[in-house]
Amino acid sequence: MSVLESKLSSSEVQPQSRQVPLPSEPLVVIQQSKPWVPVNLRDLWTYRELLYFLAWRDVKVRYKHTAFGILWVVMQPALTAIIFTVFFGLIARVPSMGQVPYVLFAYSGLVIWTFFSGAVTAGGQCLLANAHLITKIYFPRLLIPSAVVGGRLIDLLISLVLLAILMLRYRIAVTWSMLYMPLEIVLVVLLALGVSMLTSALIVRYRDLGVALPVLIQLFMFISPIVYPVGLVPPAWQRIYALNPLVGIIEGFRSALFNRPINRWALAVSSAVTTILFVVAVYFFRRVEKGLADIV
Repeated sequence: MSVLESKLSSSEVQPQSRQVPLPSEPLVVIQQSKPWVPVNLRDLWTYRELLYFLAWRDVKVRYKHTAFGILWVVMQPALTAIIFTVFFGLIARVPSMGQVPYVLFAYSGLVIWTFFSGAVTAGGQCLLANAHLITKIYFPRLLIPSAVVGGRLIDLLISLVLLAILMLRYRIAVTWSMLYMPLEIVLVVLLALGVSMLTSALIVRYRDLGVALPVLIQLFMFISPIVYPVGLVPPAWQRIYALNPLVGIIEGFRSALFNRPINRWALAVSSAVTTILFVVAVYFFRRVEKGLADIV
């Protein structure tokens, strides 16, 4: 057999490699993002299902293997409101807002505070808790703190249901001022998300902050109008006190709930501080997230 015949026979036995045509446009484009764009909204929309599954996973893990399950959502602020009512309302005689019963006054503030403190506490540790995902696959890292805050929204909605039941029990009338309540809820969600992004990015580099964060949150509760009304603060300190964004949010939430005059100055300051903090947190998180996989 000649050399030519051997080549022909081998070519007949071995199948020819099939050429796959390449797409006209690349499937994924990796390019440097513009420095003035804080969030890639198209990227977040692409991974919206991942945001849903991360938030739902956070809810299931939190109440898995618990005796009372989701009831802890209402038991925690309800029991705290009862304790505050006994010690601050009955013993210390701390006034409430107008003629509102103190237990309803305390619980309405705890609804906002429980959501904020729970979201920030869990959000601060969210990047370290999801290190196995960050180091293996790509997705917008902003989804992680957003999922934590989104999961806590379910707790907030359940707490609002109990708040509505308490209002029916104490015969609080439904008024048009309650239409302002969604504004305060949006503000506290933005505030919790901004603080979660900021603290989670800092905790990755400075782990001591993760230990100090729960203590700082507890101290922050006493400089917020939860167990006492804003009117107890001396007038000379009112404007400085309003720099705490929770002051205008909680006070505005109660005013809308109980049909009281809204402190527009405190609400405006809270809105401005929340917006500035959120924008700064987004830019800071965006700068840090590029190196998260290396240091997490």
